[in-house]
Amino acid sequence: MLTLYYAKGSSALAPHILLEEVGAEYAVHEVPITKGAHNEPAYLEINPKARVPALMTPNGVITENPAILTYIAAIHPQAHMLPDTPFERAEADALCAYLCATAHVAFAHLLRGARWADSEEAHASMKAKVVNNLRDCAKLVETHHLKGPWAMGERYTFCDPYLFLMPRWMGKVGVDVSDYPKLAEHHNAMLHRPATLAVMAVHGI
Repeated sequence: MLTLYYAKGSSALAPHILLEEVGAEYAVHEVPITKGAHNEPAYLEINPKARVPALMTPNGVITENPAILTYIAAIHPQAHMLPDTPFERAEADALCAYLCATAHVAFAHLLRGARWADSEEAHASMKAKVVNNLRDCAKLVETHHLKGPWAMGERYTFCDPYLFLMPRWMGKVGVDVSDYPKLAEHHNAMLHRPATLAVMAVHGI
């Protein structure tokens, strides 16, 4: 049994969707960040980073979306969520790493500036850069990572639920996904998958 620790509307949406896609046996445990639950001792024992998602497995806890997504895919080989060749796997890993380390961080500067600076002036400067930074991220993904119709081409893989988050980040700051046709097509395709819709209902989005 796997247990996903999540907050509604957070990036935990990605592994939650993948758990549904592969038909995993799993439970979910909500960690309401708005109520400070991620900083409570009980959760810090699970994930001392005080972040979601975290995935409890029979062998211990896994954190960070790229690691969680690849783990879910690897233990459900019948779902064929991992690319077939080492090079394609590296391409998928590179996309997930970019989403985690660059695109999500660019979005986080909107509300999480206190992670990087203390002054209100610095926070305002960070917020002012969010829109252009996300546009740059979207352009790079559209041009260099998204093969279409799915991230890796014709087959849905473990990185598609993570890519689904990017238009959500863009929309929250007023970046129109329709300016990026391949991203828009991918987002629309995700919205037609039963697993996506089921998980979105749980998250209330």
